[in-house]
Amino acid sequence: MSGASARQAETPAWPPKTPGHAVPDGAWDCHFHIFTGADGGIDRSTLSPARVYDPPAVGLAEVQRLHDRLGFARGVIVQAAVYGTDNAAMQSALRTASGRYRGIAVIDAATPERALDDLAAAGVRGVRVNVLYGGGVGFAVGRAIEDRVKARGWHIQLLIDIARPEVPWDWLERATVPLVFDHFGHFDARLGPQSPGFRRMLRLAREGRAWVKITGPTRISVAPAPEHADVRPLAEALVAAAPDRLVWGSDWPHVALWGRMPDDGDLVDDLERWGLDAAMRRRVLVDNPLRLYEGQNA
Repeated sequence: MSGASARQAETPAWPPKTPGHAVPDGAWDCHFHIFTGADGGIDRSTLSPARVYDPPAVGLAEVQRLHDRLGFARGVIVQAAVYGTDNAAMQSALRTASGRYRGIAVIDAATPERALDDLAAAGVRGVRVNVLYGGGVGFAVGRAIEDRVKARGWHIQLLIDIARPEVPWDWLERATVPLVFDHFGHFDARLGPQSPGFRRMLRLAREGRAWVKITGPTRISVAPAPEHADVRPLAEALVAAAPDRLVWGSDWPHVALWGRMPDDGDLVDDLERWGLDAAMRRRVLVDNPLRLYEGQNA
């Protein structure tokens, strides 16, 4: 599907439910997207022609309203594939937010050093490889930019399906930078924690070489919402093996989930639903993000 035939993404309903348990002070939402620039609009001329969806007109003001309602103090803006390597909207939001948020950019081998300097100054802490949505950069680019990522102390975030045979585990298992897997590894949750790809990802996390975002259950589950019972065994396996390598995010505004829009209050409650007690929720929402995005030992 090209940009010319891209489907319009939905906008989340407002307001979200109030979570059953308040998030701890200093909590981070480590995965969300913004699409509008400082003027509140979307410059269609900058969208990738390879995109598979047209983004909703939501930006910094809307996500700050969400975070203020749910109690999140900090967060991470993830550059979405629809803009390709044009990070301008994200950079503008990072600067306007005055340190509240960090960012994950999309770059390629042609991105100049001065652009990387500007991204770092704005608050970028990593780059994203995205092989699932048109407009993202793939594994070959990830390999090509690894040294530049390492030189800046950044990490590589991966939107991949860890169950697919084309995943280059030979590269990932030798990577010289930290890896961050999106959405539990973005594979069919019915395959369970014993599936080969999940076990390889789990080993990298256990060894301290990777992080996993326990995000996006609606993307990987076929079980009824909001429980998504097939996701809980994955969360339990990750908590048992690598509790210091997990972070949570809302995945707001939940693009490309047509007809399956989750409620962000329910997503916050997933942590308790997956068996995380108050101490573990604090680790995932506060301590681990400070280590990953700020280099702090909380």
